[in-house]
Amino acid sequence: SPTGRMHLGNLRTALFSFLFARNKGGRFLLRIEDTDLARSTAEYAQAIITDLEWLGITWESSEECEGAHQGVLYQSQRLSVYETYYKKLAKQGVIYPCFCSEETLKAQRLAQKAAGKPPRYSGCCRALSQEEIEQKRAAGIPAAWRFAVPKETSVTFEDAVIGSQTFATRDIGDFIVRRSEGMPGFLFCNAVDDALTGVTVVIRGQDHLSNTVRQCLILKALDFPIPQYAHIALIQEEEGGALSKRSGSRSVGQLRVEGYLPGAILNYLTRLGHTVPHNQYLEQEALAQAFSLTQLSVASARFDQAQLVFWQKIAVGNLSSELFFQWAGEQVQALVPQEKRALFMQAVRGSVFFPTEVLTWAQILCLKQQHFSLQEATVRWEHPGAQQEKIGAFLGEAAVDYGRFVEFLKKDCGFSGK
Repeated sequence: SPTGRMHLGNLRTALFSFLFARNKGGRFLLRIEDTDLARSTAEYAQAIITDLEWLGITWESSEECEGAHQGVLYQSQRLSVYETYYKKLAKQGVIYPCFCSEETLKAQRLAQKAAGKPPRYSGCCRALSQEEIEQKRAAGIPAAWRFAVPKETSVTFEDAVIGSQTFATRDIGDFIVRRSEGMPGFLFCNAVDDALTGVTVVIRGQDHLSNTVRQCLILKALDFPIPQYAHIALIQEEEGGALSKRSGSRSVGQLRVEGYLPGAILNYLTRLGHTVPHNQYLEQEALAQAFSLTQLSVASARFDQAQLVFWQKIAVGNLSSELFFQWAGEQVQALVPQEKRALFMQAVRGSVFFPTEVLTWAQILCLKQQHFSLQEATVRWEHPGAQQEKIGAFLGEAAVDYGRFVEFLKKDCGFSGK
């Protein structure tokens, strides 16, 4: 949903779905769930697409579907599709208009909490006669549509991660499928689109379990097939609490700006709550081959910054010379002469994780006059001009390894620090 920047929890769900589809020779679809007009923006929608493209997560086109644009399905452009199925359910008597105001609903929830009951819709509009409905419509009272949940029965579905799940319908209040302003609810349009686009497996967070029960009711009422669900455990922040857009978790876009490489992020996330048989750095195809729903953990996974940096170090080490300097940025490219780039990369690659660190080394080694604080450069020198000549001569040798280079900086040039 384009209601904020995509964080690592959102990305991991998309990644698992993508890897599963590639593993099984299936199709991975991108659907923008933008029917919440108050919170959804075109900027966030484009950011989702940009992030996925940067990571190499591609999707199959949905151009054959109404509401598709450049292979992406936009739910806000499919209102006529959803209207067809609202009419079908209304004709069956499965949905009904609800005229309760937000103030009325809030008062009901407060009363239920005060009585020690779980908050759910009381069902007061479910018993309205057709005459009463027409009177309220004539009075211009806006109405949402609610799904009439069958009483005294249960909903059961098999989950690929947490096993068989059964929910009593008496614990489920009649839920909204279309809001009073006319926009479809998340539960309804997702269920309909899953069926119409041939989705057979849905991978999502365990926080959607209660939504799944309601979507099963919708799909059954419309005589649509129910897909296989796989509810994955949520990612916890390092200090506790679930990753979320609202809690300020770093977005994928922020990680890209900081210089993290796609391969580092993908290798880390594939192993976050999912077991990979070996600890080698894997390219995308190998990650897909290693992915299995049976290897998903039931317990929550905790985000570990050190592990992400570990994979970043390996990803940097795997870069070719051309990709290394592209990643390092234009300032580094301008500082390091073309004929010295192989030696420069060999000398510094083992100690740099991010482009800012590469730039620091490029300034130290390639600028004639430059002063750095210990915090800025992690090294210091006494006479930069003289040291530059020594370093240039050293790097002009045929073979330079990182260990020799560090030893040279300390003994011959008077550097201190890391």
